[in-house]
Amino acid sequence: MAAMSTERPALSTTIADLRKSYERAELSEDASLADPLAQFDQWLQQAIAAQVPEPNAMTLATVGADQRPSTRIVLIKGYDARGIVWYTNYDSRKGRELAANPFAALQFHWIELERVVRIEGAVEKVDVAESDAYFHSRPLDSRIGAWASPQSQVIAGRSVLVANAARYGAQFLLQPPRPPHWGGYRLVPQQWEFWQGRKSRLHDRLRYRLDGGQWRRERLAP
Repeated sequence: MAAMSTERPALSTTIADLRKSYERAELSEDASLADPLAQFDQWLQQAIAAQVPEPNAMTLATVGADQRPSTRIVLIKGYDARGIVWYTNYDSRKGRELAANPFAALQFHWIELERVVRIEGAVEKVDVAESDAYFHSRPLDSRIGAWASPQSQVIAGRSVLVANAARYGAQFLLQPPRPPHWGGYRLVPQQWEFWQGRKSRLHDRLRYRLDGGQWRRERLAP
């Protein structure tokens, strides 16, 4: 039997050759809104209307006590003048890192619209009533899953999750309470950035930062 070749097939296009010209829209100071939350709401609603896949998905970046950054995708579940809300297991890696360093960064990337939103700020837990209300609005399987998964911990195999789900499903039936280790976080924005792709890599970047309790809008070089 002939030895199997370990050579990779030649690619017609290398990664370094992958390029795209961004030409869908622009972001000017005159056209943007003075309030970054209103600007975010406008862009998010446009992403939803455009049927962008998972427009509510955002990258969450945290840094723990070891000073090593980590990222993951979470889903935005609310936003208002107080900040941006998501829910998770408080004992997960991100939960432990936020306990050690309660600051984080969020990023939305709506590829089809050639847009990015970045948000930085302090993080706090939402109150118990808010976490309870959201938890009980979730599908039953998701509520059981919050009990079944020891998030970020090493487990022997998927069978552990299946067994846990069966055990908690039998224990709680149709009324699982919110686990004490599960709830919401709110990022309180201290800085926003709105990025609109433009031709020739001369992208539009508008940053909003708090200055004396007011939002100051500035253009950044791409």
